[in-house]
Amino acid sequence: MSLSRRTLLQGSLLSAAGLIHARSPALAAEPEALPTSVQRRQMAALAADFMGDYDVPGLSIALAIKGKPVYVEAFGVADRETGEALTPQHRFRIASISKPVTSTGIFTLVEAGKLRLGDYVFGPNSILAADYPTTPTLQSLMTGGVSRSNVEQITIEHLLTHTTGAWGNQVRDPMFMNQDMSHRELIKWTLEHMPLTSPPGESYSYSNFGYCILGRVIEKLTGQTYERYIRDTVLKRSGIADMQIAGNTLSERATSEVKYYCQTGDPYRMNVARMDSHGGWIATPGDLTALFIHIDGFKDTGQLLTDDSLRAMSTPSAVNPRYAKGLFITANNNWWHSGLLDGTTTISVRTNSDFCWSAFTNTRSRDGMTRALDLLVWRMIKMVPDWHPETRS
Repeated sequence: MSLSRRTLLQGSLLSAAGLIHARSPALAAEPEALPTSVQRRQMAALAADFMGDYDVPGLSIALAIKGKPVYVEAFGVADRETGEALTPQHRFRIASISKPVTSTGIFTLVEAGKLRLGDYVFGPNSILAADYPTTPTLQSLMTGGVSRSNVEQITIEHLLTHTTGAWGNQVRDPMFMNQDMSHRELIKWTLEHMPLTSPPGESYSYSNFGYCILGRVIEKLTGQTYERYIRDTVLKRSGIADMQIAGNTLSERATSEVKYYCQTGDPYRMNVARMDSHGGWIATPGDLTALFIHIDGFKDTGQLLTDDSLRAMSTPSAVNPRYAKGLFITANNNWWHSGLLDGTTTISVRTNSDFCWSAFTNTRSRDGMTRALDLLVWRMIKMVPDWHPETRS
């Protein structure tokens, strides 16, 4: 069943009036202030315009100021065929917003003394040496094996900053190849068949595969599955109880998970479960906003990481001043990450004025939808004069 723009607007107004509104469990504290009914209608109208422009079935938003929720809303439907109304409790594939989740997990291991950013991942005296033995280059052999091959020079920091020297998310992204392989099989195959194109640390290439490797590092050092470690060490400490790794097919759709709709490809023909540490989580926007509140570096709420860790996590590499370690960084010190998969467009943001927000949809458009989703939330904020970042201390 398709929904007209008028129907979407009516649904948005119902949500704005509180008739289908419910607070996300991860953002359960009482808010500092709420928009007026007039402002909520204006925000709902903006949402309806966005949904009409991009043919969006469902849109969910959770916004907090100084660690407290001020706007948690859902618009449209979770399932077009059944007409199931979307609520703030519906979960979405968050795609690459999984990367700051993984980065936070890595920094908990750094703080526990189990890991250093400069630790090698492959080769002699490395974290995964026993699991993925690598072959030295001819140059290494000619120098008596003293120097390490390019792959053996990859460190945890290179993986976090997408500066390994290969494995970008272009046509030959390893994570979308060999769909039937396990993590171990895929990493072994990639090391054997996709050599680095430049030495580690010299260039930036956004790499899903690099974050897949970070998930295996977490498993190696903790003796737990990636999902279990993150849930116990990162998510529970943020008050998040319902995040999990997604299934692949429609029949594996989890409880309260939205249905995904295709504008660019089939959302149910990917191995999303194998994407765990780079793009595999499902969550509500309230969950991700709660996580960002706990890594935003502000003092209004308890932080998961120390100030030193947060500084390191938000410091970009020398080769790309816009990407740090699991976070995109702007010149005015806003932190964010977006996520894109067939059937999914998501974004989570932390601003320098103590806002945190997340906005998720259950479709993906071919035309600039991530940017439009980001602008939508900024425009909503401007509907409430007291929320303007320029006027906040």
